[in-house]
Amino acid sequence: MRFDVLTLFPELFAPFLHAGITRRAWADGQMRLKLWNPRDWAEGRYRRVDDRPFGGGPGMVMLAEPLARCLAAAQADRLASGPQSGQPHEAGQGAEQESAPVPVVLFSPTGPRLNHAAVQSWAASRGAILICGRYEGIDQRFIDRHVTHQISLGDFVLSGGEIAALALLDAVARLQPGVLGDAGSHQLDSFNPALDGLLDCPHYTRPEVWQGQSAPAELLSGHHARIEQWRRAQSLQLTARQRPDLLAAARAAGCLTAQDEQTLAALNKP
Repeated sequence: MRFDVLTLFPELFAPFLHAGITRRAWADGQMRLKLWNPRDWAEGRYRRVDDRPFGGGPGMVMLAEPLARCLAAAQADRLASGPQSGQPHEAGQGAEQESAPVPVVLFSPTGPRLNHAAVQSWAASRGAILICGRYEGIDQRFIDRHVTHQISLGDFVLSGGEIAALALLDAVARLQPGVLGDAGSHQLDSFNPALDGLLDCPHYTRPEVWQGQSAPAELLSGHHARIEQWRRAQSLQLTARQRPDLLAAARAAGCLTAQDEQTLAALNKP
């Protein structure tokens, strides 16, 4: 799996490749990352990549031409799939033969929100080319001609697409085999189908009593069935309070048992 990132700030990605548990995905070659700076394909003495917007208004707009040239270079490099080709910013070993174009993704407020199902889909894919916009935006003509997917992290605006790209890469990396210490860890994450898309339950560790507050007795009982029942009840209660939309989706999908409904009903009793 290979991701190419078009960014004016490739240096932002270096720490991510060498720190944290997800570094394993890059170190063992399960995932490859190549960083491409559109400024390298800009013209003129100052390698300009932006200009004032037509019609006036604040901010600057990224030029279509440097982005298009940079994208073409990344696409050609994927087709060649040679470990020596392309720009020097590269992590991971090995390469897979690219026989067809991969998605070109722009991080944008107009895209659908990234969710667990989408991350799972990307984690099982060949990768993508990620476009990190900056300034007021990107010339729409580039988007219309080249972008195949748009993704949003939520209803807020970032200074650029780099943080969004890192979020996607991290989420995808932790789903790769062998990246997490326990292969089943992500199965118990919030939003996972194994939890019926609900929020995960609270977690506790040593000491048993901290600042006068004890860990739940159920978790200390050693009774596995009782522990699982407690965790399910806590997951239901937390989801009902914080994300009722997730609870409604689980109910509509037929994921809730009669015991689940009794647990939820008890929440509403005075």
